[in-house]
Amino acid sequence: MSLAGKTAVITGSNSGIGLGVAHELAKAGANVVLNSFTDRDEDHKLAEDMAKEHGVSARYIKADMSKGDECRALIEKAGVCDILVNNAGIQHVAAIDEFPVEKWDAIIAINLSSAFHTTAAALPVMRKAGWGRVVNIASAHGLTASPYKSAYVSAKHGIVGMTKTVALETAREPITANAICPGYVLTPLVEAQIPDTMEKYGMERDEVIEKVLLERQPSKQFATVEELGGTVVFLCSPAADQITGTTISVDGGWTAL
Repeated sequence: MSLAGKTAVITGSNSGIGLGVAHELAKAGANVVLNSFTDRDEDHKLAEDMAKEHGVSARYIKADMSKGDECRALIEKAGVCDILVNNAGIQHVAAIDEFPVEKWDAIIAINLSSAFHTTAAALPVMRKAGWGRVVNIASAHGLTASPYKSAYVSAKHGIVGMTKTVALETAREPITANAICPGYVLTPLVEAQIPDTMEKYGMERDEVIEKVLLERQPSKQFATVEELGGTVVFLCSPAADQITGTTISVDGGWTAL
């Protein structure tokens, strides 16, 4: 399908899942706005390279997703936002009685509150354009839980709930809101964890992936950023016009257990 003429804003998109999603949207013809909290030459070069590769318009806009006013300013600076992909996120692992308060606050702000602010700012723009798609990158942890991840699980459950609310509020309009719930995705961040995990458990790479990282993922395969991007593109297609307020799991069977 073609998304030519549409503009997609993807938060947290200078690496990993966000960058992969941006590439798939650009490949489908959408203009893209990349985002993160840094403002480096390489950030802007990512946008330049994406524009050249896919023949679309691409920009990079710095905005700190921990700050509500910057979240809203991102949409304002983008000017157009037909497709909003709320992807920005961080993680911290600790027992709840030892969980640092500042880490809790940061995770809730970046993983949950940022999506509230960007969506609130984007919906009037979508209504004016007469079409819109909100896609929230949640997690398998938006549907189930794991120990030591209280803030992340809470934020991702919150994203799923907010998605349903937005869908109900826009149900009579040509705007949809859905959440994608990935399991483990092979990103540079996950790849970087493998050597340390191998050393910790005294295992080879394949054994660490199967028995530790993908312990709860029955397929024993990582999802890819291309698969997640393809799912976003599908949710922007006419075939998904009546798909709203739901979650799509891309988790190799994790939530089927």
